[in-house]
Amino acid sequence: MLDQMRTRVLGHTPREIEAAGLPEAGVLIPVTCVNDEPEIILTLRSRRLSTHSGEVSFPGGRRDPGDVDLRYTALRETHEEIGLPPEAVEVIGPMDSLVSRFGIKVTPYVGIVPDIFDLQPNPSEIEEVFRVPVRYFIGDPREMTHRIDYQGRSWYVPSYRFEGFKIWGLTALMLTELMNVAFDARIPLHTPYESDHEKE
Repeated sequence: MLDQMRTRVLGHTPREIEAAGLPEAGVLIPVTCVNDEPEIILTLRSRRLSTHSGEVSFPGGRRDPGDVDLRYTALRETHEEIGLPPEAVEVIGPMDSLVSRFGIKVTPYVGIVPDIFDLQPNPSEIEEVFRVPVRYFIGDPREMTHRIDYQGRSWYVPSYRFEGFKIWGLTALMLTELMNVAFDARIPLHTPYESDHEKE
């Protein structure tokens, strides 16, 4: 599955959005493999932070003036947040850029990480680091769907709950796009999702 992901992400042409003047951020979608089963590494942000406190997210953050590009930003911030050395990450490429509800243009980078690191969350920023199997997201066991109207179209973004962690918003949207691009999950994002267990 990692080879398939590598091939499809490399062949993907990311969507660029017009966001002139907005601050930028880079995040890493770290993918590791355990017993031939790929897993996504996610973080739970500290409740003491001023933005996105207590939310599940990918490691990453705002671009500093000295960052050469957003790929560098994503790797630098990941190292600061969870102790993953930049040289240990095989960066495959970027996915579609998005604008957060705080008006920040966020670009995610998909990276493959060897399953040999004891990741250490920075307690001032991250409360916990956890993993979710890729197959979980491919199965789309959503708890509910959030409708987001943006740039003239509606997005129907799944919200998941994995072992007590709520995965929603921009993080869930990035995950869903990765599942669709890399693993042909065909999770609908632009049409309403109907399910017997759907919650309003």
